[in-house]
Amino acid sequence: MTDPFLGEIQMFGFQFAPYRWAMCTGQILPIQQNTALFSLLGTNFGGDGRATFGLPNLQGNAAASQGQNAGGVLRTLGEPFGTAQVTLLPTEMPPHTHAMNVYAQRDPAKLHGIPAQGDAVTIPTTTSPFADTTPSNASFAPTMVVPTGGSQPHENRQPYLTVNFCIALSGVFPQRP
Repeated sequence: MTDPFLGEIQMFGFQFAPYRWAMCTGQILPIQQNTALFSLLGTNFGGDGRATFGLPNLQGNAAASQGQNAGGVLRTLGEPFGTAQVTLLPTEMPPHTHAMNVYAQRDPAKLHGIPAQGDAVTIPTTTSPFADTTPSNASFAPTMVVPTGGSQPHENRQPYLTVNFCIALSGVFPQRP
């Protein structure tokens, strides 16, 4: 492996930081022992700027570039954003209105225990499981299909693999353009 740039962040598929690397877990380091790295990171990720500075914390987070994104939002270096859980409100869900129909399938060859292509929600040919008075080929009440979730939060993480972000504590000092 070639020498990394000082402050370079890479992903590794193991649970430890290689020699002269540190996990990106937000730890606070002394400036006196890491002056070159401090000159690159400053206090963007924590620390007091006199005796200490912080490393990025990428635990359970995704890395994002600084600058203005396509949506016009300006992100600064070290700015945390996002949330691990989101509660969707009924006003945030798209309207979803359509009838839910039930059909009586009278052809035994088209009745399946496991749905097959072209199958539909059906009632048995003899009685309805919902009410004895339900006629064949009927529609359910319009409230049968409504937003759901019970105002409970759901996870809001991107798909991920088990990787760890590590930052180079030594290496080639990057040249400024």
